[in-house]
This record gives sequence, structure tokens and C-alpha cells, in this order.
Amino acid sequence: MSEVYKALLAADMDFTLLAPGKDVPEGNKKAIKALKEAGVAFTIATGRSSFLVGKFAEDLEIDVPIITSNGGSLFDAKTRKQFASRDFEDGKIRSLLRYLLDNDADATLYSDEGIFFAPCSSRKFFVEGYNVGVDPAKQSPIIDIDRSFPDREVIPHFNKILLIKPNKTIYDILSNDPELEAICSGPDLYDVMPEGSSKGNALLSLADYLGVPRSNTFAIGDNENDVSMIAAAGHGIAMGNATPGARSAAKYITANYDSLGFAKAVYEFIIPLVETF
Repeated sequence: MSEVYKALLAADMDFTLLAPGKDVPEGNKKAIKALKEAGVAFTIATGRSSFLVGKFAEDLEIDVPIITSNGGSLFDAKTRKQFASRDFEDGKIRSLLRYLLDNDADATLYSDEGIFFAPCSSRKFFVEGYNVGVDPAKQSPIIDIDRSFPDREVIPHFNKILLIKPNKTIYDILSNDPELEAICSGPDLYDVMPEGSSKGNALLSLADYLGVPRSNTFAIGDNENDVSMIAAAGHGIAMGNATPGARSAAKYITANYDSLGFAKAVYEFIIPLVETF
């Protein structure tokens, strides 16, 4: 990277930077601008697919890679390409798909080719909502799959499965599989990724890529899937509305997301610390 940054901040999206389905509040946009003026690289760290962050990256003028798929990929919003992705092994994703499809799971899969929906997926509305008003060339591809999909000769690479309200049997099997990371990312939302995928690992990889000392990293979030990056960062921040796990991992706790807690953390905690670096 040609630009030199003093620090790096990775921010969760939903219930941290914004309300789900809404735009980033003006107060948080101003705080992001202040961060950049202070020499801080700002990025999003989200459980969302790479195809669901582009319009936010443009709006916030993010010029560094974005952490997507809950740490499963680093995404360049300008080129719309993943330059690093931790994907399921082919045999593993096929067996997972067969199991989930046979059990009528509410499953959505993230790939660098688009977002794939099992027959029982209830998540299509969210992607359709994102696509409204977006240039067709930048919309998220929506792809339906059926029971025959895992048996195709070639299937795409996938880095995350999103499950909605999985039954206890499904969740127990996936969460106890040593080859997988399964974690709650919101009310009734469960992310399943290959072992080793986390926002925390992605944050450290991005810091190394940008040449930012790991001690100069910040992370802010609210949920269990944010704990890894809050703990991995040199300076972890939890929202006022954060889960107990996120709060316990943090060095600083700010206000709720709907009270501009993100901006409060920027002005009262991050920028004063960066000025000492």
C-alpha cells in the first residue's frame, strides 16, 4: 500500500454503525471523515456477503479492503473482487449442503459468484432490498439452488453459510464439528465458516497488509461474532447495546448504536489515543 496509516479501525455494521436495512447516520459519517483526517484507515467488518457492502463502501469512501463473510474474505470494493478468501473444501461444502438440503434448513450461502439460496431460505428479501436503487451492474446476484446442486460436477467456492433459526440438532452438529466455525451473528442468525475464519484473524491480516502495527488496531462491535476482533485488536470497543461477551472483551464501552455510540467512541476514545501514537 502506498499510503501510510497511523492506525486501523474495523467496525461492525448492523447494530454498531447503523440499523439493519438503514443508511449510516450522518453523525457516524462525520466521525469516519474525522478518523481519516487523523490518519486512521477505516473499514467495515461484517458478516454480510461481499455483494452487500458495495454501496456502503462508496458512500463512506472506504479505500482499504473490507472484511466480509464474518472474516471469510477480504474484499476490494473498487474492483469488486475478493483478494483473499477462506473457502470450504469442495468435499466439505458438498456434504454440508446435502445435509442442510435434506433437512430443509433455512440456509443462504456466500460465494464470489453471488448469493445462493436454498429452497427454504427466508433471506432473499434482504438481498432484494439491498438491490433496490443499485446500478444493475453492482447488484448482488441472486441464485436459487435445489437438492441436485451438491452433486453437480463443478460448484462455486463458498466461504460462509448463513442459517436462520436452525433446529438444535443441526446447530449442535455444526457447532461441534472441528472443521467449522459456527457463531451467532444476530437474533436467530448463525454463521458457519471454515475453521479459522473470524473477524479477529481478518483484522490482523488486514493490519499486516496495510503496514499498521497490530498494537495500533481498533475494532468496534456488538455481537458474539465481533468478540474475536474486539479481543484481537490493540484497542477493542463494545457498543452500549453489546452482548455480555463483547462487553467483557472490550477496553472501552460506548453508547448504544441508536445514540451514535460509534461516533462517541471515535471522538472520545479513538482519536485521542491515535494522537499519542
